[in-house]
Amino acid sequence: MKLVQLNVWWGGKLGYNIKEFLKEEAPDILCLQEAMSADKTDSLFYPVQRISKDAEFKYTLFSPLISYSFMQGKVSMGNAILSRKPITESFTMFTNLEHTEDFDFFVHDYNVRNLVHAKIKNGNKTINVLTHHGHHVPHHKEGNKETDRQCREIANYIKDLSGPVILTGDFNLSPHSKSLKPLNDMLENLPVKHKSKTTRNFLTHKQEVCDYIFINGKVKEKHFEVSEKIVSDHAALILEFDI
Repeated sequence: MKLVQLNVWWGGKLGYNIKEFLKEEAPDILCLQEAMSADKTDSLFYPVQRISKDAEFKYTLFSPLISYSFMQGKVSMGNAILSRKPITESFTMFTNLEHTEDFDFFVHDYNVRNLVHAKIKNGNKTINVLTHHGHHVPHHKEGNKETDRQCREIANYIKDLSGPVILTGDFNLSPHSKSLKPLNDMLENLPVKHKSKTTRNFLTHKQEVCDYIFINGKVKEKHFEVSEKIVSDHAALILEFDI
């Protein structure tokens, strides 16, 4: 199977690039942060409704963080898991605040965060696929007490899962930050294992690794790469695996 992890950049600014990339890679599972759901799918964004249709994903799990009015319609931004295989169960755990309706950057805290969990059926086996967009700390990726707390919450959630586990996301944290330690101790961090230099590109001045795929021992890695294709200001991560 193939999984792609991508911070899609504020609803999919580079929609055509994303569409062509997904056509080429044809992943079975797609994990997205900064994903948009839109009433009007011909909006300026590349919402999950169009991604699902264009890339022929049969199953979509979208969990909103914020919602607001846009061009006489409504858009929501959040985390998403799209799959060609059946999503049999889904869960959302908020790690900070709750879904904010009528969001206003000048009024509300933008650091609404959640962990999205899909149980995906592949034959007679079930894969736990989780995705998260990490708490944003301005100016650095070393985290703080808040990111420490949220990563511990995620680790505590995952430790109770059975079977194969794949955790993905833009965590807004450097690979060896204190906050990531509970996850690094529990799961294999593939960008760390493969000594990835960056998960960013020329569309931003930032050059750190902050996007991750973690796996447990019941997931057999066949191939991992940080894609060089420009589909966002973040690189797409690609994992081919067996269970």
